[in-house]
Amino acid sequence: MGFTKFLEHVGGITLLLIETIISIVKSPPKIKHIFKYMDDIGVGAAPLIAITGFFTGGVLVVETYPSFHKFNAEFLIGALVSVSLARELSPVLVSLLITARSGSAIAANIGTMRITEQIDALEVMAVDPIKYLISPRLIAGLIMVPLLTLLSYTTGILGGYFVGTVLYGINPYLFVEKMKDFTELYDIIGGLYKSAAFTVLIIMVSCYFGYIAKGGAEGVGRATTTAVVVSSVLVLIFDYFLTEIIF
Repeated sequence: MGFTKFLEHVGGITLLLIETIISIVKSPPKIKHIFKYMDDIGVGAAPLIAITGFFTGGVLVVETYPSFHKFNAEFLIGALVSVSLARELSPVLVSLLITARSGSAIAANIGTMRITEQIDALEVMAVDPIKYLISPRLIAGLIMVPLLTLLSYTTGILGGYFVGTVLYGINPYLFVEKMKDFTELYDIIGGLYKSAAFTVLIIMVSCYFGYIAKGGAEGVGRATTTAVVVSSVLVLIFDYFLTEIIF
């Protein structure tokens, strides 16, 4: 029974994604709706992402400095911080934060509209709910989440640089030079690919569970919780496969 339900949800999310792509191609959403969700998903989350990125870079230095110091290789910490953030930490942490912040809001919003029959009203008025509710969110997410990943990477580098050079006395020149030597553009682009893939997962899963919500206020809460948990787990699972494919 559980496996049947799993396949049903996988099929439902896949069909919703296909319908959303068709809707975007055939009848793109209004720009003002895209800007609205860009603000909701990206602008509001920027301070949170910046703070998290800064301290993530700092923690990397704190955790790795003792081991590198044993081999007099402290100057390589800059490279470690840069590559770790670009390939792995920034895309994954940003995606998990967006899941908690925006994914839950999306599921709750669409779930409430479903429970209060607002989606049914849109259909009666010949308004496509997918074009109105899902397409602009997907486009906005695909624009903003990679940008937030870049913000996280940048502030993470600043955090690692501050902790490494100011608090631990690592040579600033070697910190930066080794970081540039070991970090390739492909590392950063690969991280952006991952963040874009995670965005599709988060937006579609959140929209799907909100879209099928039922059972009053309790159903909305259940849909929101399910969307956040499923999105978070899928991000971590797909992270492994995307890392194998990209890197």
